[in-house]
Amino acid sequence: MNKIIYFGFILILIAGCSLQKNSKFWTATQDISKESNPNYKGIFIKEEALAKELNSNLSIKLIEDTNFNSVVRNYFNNDGRLNYNGNLEKSSRYKFSKIKNFHQFEPEISYFNNNIIFFDNKGSILQFDNKSKLIWKKNYYTKSEKKLKPILQFANNKKFLVVADNIAKYYMIDLLSGNLVWSKSNLAPFNSQIKIYEDKFFVIDFSNTLRCFSIKDGKELWNIQTESSLIRSQKKLSMIIVDNMIYFSNSIGDISGVDIERGQLIWQLPTQNNLIYEAAFSLETSDIISDSKTLFFSNNKNQFFSIDLGSGSFNWENKINSSLRPTLIGNYLFTVSNEGYLIVIDKQSGNIIRVTDVFRNFKQKKRNKIKPSGFVIGLNKIYLSTNNGRLIVIDTVSGKTISTLKIDNEKISRPFIVDKNLFVVKDNAIIKLR
Repeated sequence: MNKIIYFGFILILIAGCSLQKNSKFWTATQDISKESNPNYKGIFIKEEALAKELNSNLSIKLIEDTNFNSVVRNYFNNDGRLNYNGNLEKSSRYKFSKIKNFHQFEPEISYFNNNIIFFDNKGSILQFDNKSKLIWKKNYYTKSEKKLKPILQFANNKKFLVVADNIAKYYMIDLLSGNLVWSKSNLAPFNSQIKIYEDKFFVIDFSNTLRCFSIKDGKELWNIQTESSLIRSQKKLSMIIVDNMIYFSNSIGDISGVDIERGQLIWQLPTQNNLIYEAAFSLETSDIISDSKTLFFSNNKNQFFSIDLGSGSFNWENKINSSLRPTLIGNYLFTVSNEGYLIVIDKQSGNIIRVTDVFRNFKQKKRNKIKPSGFVIGLNKIYLSTNNGRLIVIDTVSGKTISTLKIDNEKISRPFIVDKNLFVVKDNAIIKLR
């Protein structure tokens, strides 16, 4: 009986230690990479997502020029401030066969000489000119592959279009003719952006493996395998390229830095602790963006991170709940939370400068079902799309909603600005707005 009491006491003691925040056991299970950096700052302590305005009367003026360098924009994933100030008049519609389960995906259109490139429900690739006229339509899938309704990701170098899909196929076509150059198969489906760098391109598959391929023939040159997840997330992964290094995210929240020439992992930083890791299947991270020295991204676990590219260490973390790609203009970081709040952050300190409620005009009952799809910033306005087919126009200076345009009743993609025109994608068309 004494032994039973003794062992019971030991079990209670161990359990008690594991639940105390100030115990050594608890500290050991935390993400020590944050605590080992003396400059790391956690801005808030509470876990609740922002649900109220802050400094809503504060005016913010943008003085940085519009971002015309498309190469830098692509490598850094940072849209910046774009040259658009249109009246949102519908000027044309690029139609295609309806994409099934469109709401689950984050479609990206590709551009070539101001032409638009996209795909349809059977994996056909379509190139339209600026008057919505179809230039060519090509399909390189078998009858059985077409039934799988492949979702395509694109990247181009103004000569060739690289395509990777969610059925483990990747290939390259000539942009002028649409003719196939080569075609290959991977061990796992792809689920990320594609980045082209000189004679190579990069893409991440569902096994959380970054793969480097040759543009010339599609041969794999090297790969970096990171820890995989048992459950496949539909959230598209992203990457940036800075100074011959590629930085990428995986589905469990790790950020990795890799030397492009050697294919060597330089550093890797987990952003999720053990408790969140167990629920990694529900993790949705934003695209990662950069200013050439720092990496920024957020997730739907109420975390917004600033990470030093050189050391792979945390600069700061803030409690912001967003899975949308942020935008950096000068010293200001812009994002929109999943709850519909436009948030402006100081990129150096991580302090929140202003919070405005851009879903204010939606009734509360409907608001709970509405989610933002993405946004871009024009000359004087922010354009925010939603999963109920609305395009919300927001004044950049005040952060107040100016108007709401109905595009559809279901999800539309984040906006894209090309040649002073704004585009949004719905399940069976691309809408062009002047």
